[in-house]
Amino acid sequence: MSNSVLVETSARHVHLSAEHIEILFGAGATLTEKKPLSQPGQFACEERVTLVGPKKSIANVIILGPARPATQVEVSLTDARTLGVEAPVRESGDIAGSGGCKIVGPCGEVEIAEGVIAAKRHIHFTPADAEAAGVEDKEIVSVKIDSDGRSTIFGDVVVRVSPKFAAAMHIDTDESNAACAFGKCYGEIIKG
Repeated sequence: MSNSVLVETSARHVHLSAEHIEILFGAGATLTEKKPLSQPGQFACEERVTLVGPKKSIANVIILGPARPATQVEVSLTDARTLGVEAPVRESGDIAGSGGCKIVGPCGEVEIAEGVIAAKRHIHFTPADAEAAGVEDKEIVSVKIDSDGRSTIFGDVVVRVSPKFAAAMHIDTDESNAACAFGKCYGEIIKG
């Protein structure tokens, strides 16, 4: 059983619907891949947007592609306070009743009534990786990260299993800073 997993920091980002891509970047616009991400088929885009909340704005926010059925904004809880918006801790895609904000692009803007979340910390696994780690889809585990002076155990980590995934744990910038989880970092899965 392998209980070690790569830990990656997922900074604030936006997933856009095709409709919102055209509103923000112009008719017929599509996302331009800048670099691939660790999850197969996912990529960071050249395009950027500004998030606008009741308190402040955050400019130059990266978009991750490809387009999704629904627009989703993933921020840290610190970002949410900066913007002045509600961002419940949720799994990606679980946006019903979540916070809203304005998204501004070079050609237009979109006001979303819901879709702003702080992503629940999670581990992506293929079925084979999950079996090797002795975990199952939707199981909740803890992950210990040893770092210089800030070793941390993160609880409430949801395991997500799909043949479309690559093995990696995702935490946001607040969590990464708390654990000094910088550079190539690995965590140890703890069950129970």
